[in-house]
Amino acid sequence: MADLTGKVALVTGGNRGIGRAIATTLAAAGADVVITYRERERDAQDTREAIAALGRHVAVVKADVARADDIERLVRTAREQVGDISVLVNNAGIIRPQPIEAITAQDWHELIAANLTSVFLATQAVLPAMRAARWGRVINLSSVAAQLGGVVGPHYAASKAGLHGLTHSYATLLAKEGITVNTIAPALIATEMVTSNPRAKADLIPVGRFGEVQEVADVALMLAGNGYITGQTINVNGGWYMS
Repeated sequence: MADLTGKVALVTGGNRGIGRAIATTLAAAGADVVITYRERERDAQDTREAIAALGRHVAVVKADVARADDIERLVRTAREQVGDISVLVNNAGIIRPQPIEAITAQDWHELIAANLTSVFLATQAVLPAMRAARWGRVINLSSVAAQLGGVVGPHYAASKAGLHGLTHSYATLLAKEGITVNTIAPALIATEMVTSNPRAKADLIPVGRFGEVQEVADVALMLAGNGYITGQTINVNGGWYMS
């Protein structure tokens, strides 16, 4: 297991699902953790308690990560309560299954803001401390939708595909500064977001089942502990997309 003692991890959308699994897994490896949530405060407090039970410092911040002012407040609060961010997990996002004819310009802009612009804003905000320390890990949560189109819609697929270009650019620019930037692209992980979508069916997956959140969290931990993997997309998708 990676030893993240002395590191501070920020997991956006860390109150439930994949985000919660990643947050608690990084804490178990020694990291102090900051999580964000936008809704469902009770879930956030449950996650706080789970991390605290592991003996780690933890902060919970309500934030809309698509807003620059919320990101600035988030990073400032994290620094004051826990410390400078050394591991950033850009997990927060929204899903909106819609037929093509129902997707409006507002739907498009909202998904791009929540799923792509938020990653740019959060990464820009934590980079100064990472660059000063010459150590950092940025882990972006994409989706098989970026590779195959998925079962949500083109607005969601485009928002996730943009993360791959963002990852490649940051990874190239920061490679000599001790900062790695990678993407995890899951498919049909058994979260509320997936199981509530009637078009998400386990028989789409070659291994014949939905993935587990811990199977994604294990990959995030590996990337947090590895200084040689950068600019990569790690597919956790049961064989739906093979590369």
